[in-house]
Amino acid sequence: MTSRWPLVKSEVQGAILRHVRAEGTVTRGQLVEALGVSRGKVSHEVGQLISAGLLVEEGLADPVGGRPSSLITIPRSAGVIAAVELGATSIDTALTTLGSEVIAHRGEPADIRDGPDAILGVVKQRLAELLAAQPVSADEVMAIGIAVPGPVEHASDLPIAPALMPGWHRSPIRNWFAGEYAAPVFVDNEVNLMALAEHRYGVGKGVDDLLFVKVGTGIGAGLIINGQLYRGANGAAGDIGHICVDPDGPTCPCGNVGCLGALAGARPMLEQAKAAARDGRSPFLADAVAAGKDIDGLLMSEAVACGDRWAMSTLRTSGRLVGETVAGLVSALNPALIVVGGGVLHWGPGFLGELRSAVYHRSMPLATRSLPIVTSELDGRAGILGASLLAVEGALSPLEAAGRSSLQVLTG
Repeated sequence: MTSRWPLVKSEVQGAILRHVRAEGTVTRGQLVEALGVSRGKVSHEVGQLISAGLLVEEGLADPVGGRPSSLITIPRSAGVIAAVELGATSIDTALTTLGSEVIAHRGEPADIRDGPDAILGVVKQRLAELLAAQPVSADEVMAIGIAVPGPVEHASDLPIAPALMPGWHRSPIRNWFAGEYAAPVFVDNEVNLMALAEHRYGVGKGVDDLLFVKVGTGIGAGLIINGQLYRGANGAAGDIGHICVDPDGPTCPCGNVGCLGALAGARPMLEQAKAAARDGRSPFLADAVAAGKDIDGLLMSEAVACGDRWAMSTLRTSGRLVGETVAGLVSALNPALIVVGGGVLHWGPGFLGELRSAVYHRSMPLATRSLPIVTSELDGRAGILGASLLAVEGALSPLEAAGRSSLQVLTG
């Protein structure tokens, strides 16, 4: 296998590629102005990147009082990024360009509780199938980004005590790709990466202080502060699903009692729905079960749409609990925008209405005076786009990429 590492030879090369990614096409003069680097240095580094196949000259800029300048862009032939989103109940694999344009994608149901051997085995097989269908060789994979539904220690990329992922504690995910891909592998919490994608491509584009809230099987938040993804000291920032909202509440998979995720997430609500169907509190669900239907998110959305009082009340309660928790973050962080995503959002409008009401009621007026609370524009694509961004930005940082390209030295 041919190694392309390090992909960039200097921080200037990385900065050039990041700027070209953001703008699409640029001239050398625009790079000089944007990066504050001398024209000679830019010309030299651009020449090196063209020789490496990472940049090409493509057309001419409109002339402004002189000779037209060549436009520089990143070709699709530069290579591909492998992006993986592991959800609690799904696997999404994709190939993207260096600019995070999705060129191949596959999604399928899965249970993260099956463990790393089963789940990562499927991931490797799906990536191989996507590459073969393009066709693209493993040598052309520039980096791999993986989103997981649990806390990840940023220094090591290891999942640490993930409540929704039994059997994954300190699992060396990067090692699974050693020997098959001569590329660095980057791992992070999926909600962090959704926040990153919303900030770069979604409704939060250009917003420097952003809070992204996901409510699905679990509940989490991703924080963009001063334009940067904020992970905290170790990588655990934003894990709001384990904030206690009821000291007398049920036991959470993390071992504590009364966690937000154990009360307001999709999994506990579906368990409550099964009980409500059995004892008749929800006539709609009772009839559906009697007809042989499984209780899932789609059935819950049907129950809400049909006006089932139990389902509507349960969904509103979830929105209120999440909103009250998010109100604390608003008071602490004063974000400029809140973006809400995740499967529960699609169960009915009552959820978002209660969340908004709780945030505006419980936060200080100054913090909410001009605070929009909106739904995700990227929705199901946010995790994959975020995983691609994670991989690209890591690959374009020489020190980060170097630290992850020697996969065999990772200790679990």
